[in-house]
Amino acid sequence: MIWKKWINVFVLGAVIVGLSSCYSFKGASLDPNLKTIQVSNIRMETAGGPANLSLELNEKLKEYFQRNTSLKINNKNPDLLIEGSIVGYELTPQAPTGDDKAGLNRITLRVQFRLINRLDEDKNFEQEFSFYQDFPQSQTLTQVEKALIPKLVDQIILDLFNKIAGDW
Repeated sequence: MIWKKWINVFVLGAVIVGLSSCYSFKGASLDPNLKTIQVSNIRMETAGGPANLSLELNEKLKEYFQRNTSLKINNKNPDLLIEGSIVGYELTPQAPTGDDKAGLNRITLRVQFRLINRLDEDKNFEQEFSFYQDFPQSQTLTQVEKALIPKLVDQIILDLFNKIAGDW
């Protein structure tokens, strides 16, 4: 009877190995020669938005790279330099209803980033990243801002990281 248990364990292990080999994950790797990163203070170049939005974005960006890479924060001659500006913070009506009111409102955050890779200039870029969240017309921006802004910031950081570390 004990040999049946070992056969089951072996079969289960083979199935797990077989399934895991079906997927290959491409991208999300940094050049191992990269050791340091600097995130310059994100500038606020648009009206609107909370006063601490650029600080929140800046700190979350540093935290993301520290948590998900082996790069060390270094403000003197870093291998990677990220500079950014918040260039848009807009509230727009969406999904009009029959009585000419918006059924939803949309908050959009747009951030222009510039990456300087001192080890490989071909990886340098300047690009705008944006993300939005919709919320019901029955709620005000003040009511939803504290919940939605972290989602916007997190997605933009993820998109930026994928652009830097992704192979696509």
